[in-house]
Amino acid sequence: QVQLVESGGGLVRAGDSLRLSCAASGGTFSNDLIGWFRQAPGKDREFVAIVAWNGGGTEYAGSVKGRFTITRDKAKNTVYLDMDNLKPEDTAVYYCALPGSPGSWTTKLSEYVYWGQGTQVTVSS
Repeated sequence: QVQLVESGGGLVRAGDSLRLSCAASGGTFSNDLIGWFRQAPGKDREFVAIVAWNGGGTEYAGSVKGRFTITRDKAKNTVYLDMDNLKPEDTAVYYCALPGSPGSWTTKLSEYVYWGQGTQVTVSS
């Protein structure tokens, strides 16, 4: 059974950096994307970034491009989200997720079926 466990959230100030981790287990991920999404209070969950497990191709939401970096460590089955120059509007619960169809490139929320429990990131001004 696929399990995703996020960690690394916390309370930081605007302009600070933070690294989130997502440890994946219970499956083989060689054909998968793995993504980060976030949900702010009172808002819908939204796409943040994805990385191809094999090959390492990436895609980012416009609001985080240039500030966030997604990477993966295949040996550790772990994906990271390095967040620099954080802003108060980055405050959200951050989730990692796997799509239900291995091999497809997608940022659509509905295509992701495996989710972690989330980690809270709070950025104060």
